[in-house]
Amino acid sequence: MIRILLPLLAFLAACAPTTQPEVAARSTPELALPPMKSFAAGRGAPATRSNAQITMDFLDLSFEMESGRKLPYMTRFEGPVRVNVLGSAPASLERDLSQLLARLRNEAGLNIARARSGEATQITVEAIPRRELQRAVPQAACFVVPGVSGWKDFKRNRNRPITDWTLLTSRTTATVIIPSDVSPQEIRDCLHEEIAQALGPLNDLYRLPDSTFNDDNFHTVLTGFDMLILRTYYSPLLRNGMTRSEAAQVVPRVLNSLNSRGRSRGNTAAPASPAQWQNAIEVALSSRTSSTRRIAASEQAVKVAQKFGLRDNRLAFSLFVQGRVSLVSKPETAINAFLQSGAIYKSLYGNSVHTAHVATQMSAFALSAGQFETAIKIVNDALPATRNSENAALLSTLLMIKARALDEIGRPQEARIVQLDSLGWGRYGFGSDANVRARSAEIASLVPRKS
Repeated sequence: MIRILLPLLAFLAACAPTTQPEVAARSTPELALPPMKSFAAGRGAPATRSNAQITMDFLDLSFEMESGRKLPYMTRFEGPVRVNVLGSAPASLERDLSQLLARLRNEAGLNIARARSGEATQITVEAIPRRELQRAVPQAACFVVPGVSGWKDFKRNRNRPITDWTLLTSRTTATVIIPSDVSPQEIRDCLHEEIAQALGPLNDLYRLPDSTFNDDNFHTVLTGFDMLILRTYYSPLLRNGMTRSEAAQVVPRVLNSLNSRGRSRGNTAAPASPAQWQNAIEVALSSRTSSTRRIAASEQAVKVAQKFGLRDNRLAFSLFVQGRVSLVSKPETAINAFLQSGAIYKSLYGNSVHTAHVATQMSAFALSAGQFETAIKIVNDALPATRNSENAALLSTLLMIKARALDEIGRPQEARIVQLDSLGWGRYGFGSDANVRARSAEIASLVPRKS
């Protein structure tokens, strides 16, 4: 998956309108960081779309890969699934993996657990340095590969048929490779995404508004929709070796038994994402592409979404991407794009993780313009959805903005409490103390100072 990072560094150059007082970086005293915060075990909200739509989602997720290659057969593990961890895994991994496996048992109904000593392992999780990972698979944050058990086994067999998903007729082993030297949140996100793909669907669909099976990366932990997809995937009525047409005969019946609320909903299917739109989005998000080309691609994505009537999360996401890539060179365009994106997301989903991502951008703009009360209101509206999404990096950033705004309007005691909260979440979301302090300094530098 392509991971979207909050571009606050760009705000340093772009947020303040030219008519405002200059933005000067403030010297920030060395911060004494509080203990790291982490999320308690949660449960995903139920899927909200019709079973007819979810049937199409299931088939498109299960019989195609992200690359567009078709999968001729459905494949899954048979029997209990046991998970082992290798490599220099940080302490946070054990806690997050334990919570994830418990959710997979309770919400998806899977027989999955940590492997005991001497027990056969179906899924191996191995943590290695990020540089080593990306030497083998450039640009990958993490990945899953079938047919092997661990990093060394992957390197021996990476070009052999056993590691080709399209040649499988069943799943017996898989390895999830994650970086060992990134933030706890990045490790957790990789666990959720890659273990879900090791177990079930291998595709991502931009049309899904409530799923980690989506390259927009707004959802970083498995959702209720994702758990329903996995529960369906392991229904006794489905089996290894099924073709798409065979599965299509069975999946509606499975979903109607598992998701009664989806039976009575409308059957309007979301249109597929046009290749034109998807290509434009991929160019706009590419870190290897020039800024000029990324801006043009984002504008094209908006036009294509409008042309094809994608009046859903994909138009909102196109505008969000346009705002991100326009920050430095076209701040007015960026603000307008974020406003439109946020309005669409809110009309579709209310205050959600989608609007929280937009709120991060808009609250930073408000802070840089000296509109401190506005910044606080934007943050407060976004906090519940941000906490529910379990995105500590996003939560920390919003709280840092709020703390700075509180300080500027003469409420230093409240600012101190909020700042400490932000730093605790920052240790989980950003990792090293240096990264947390750097993000705090970036936020501080947004506050305008008169010459």
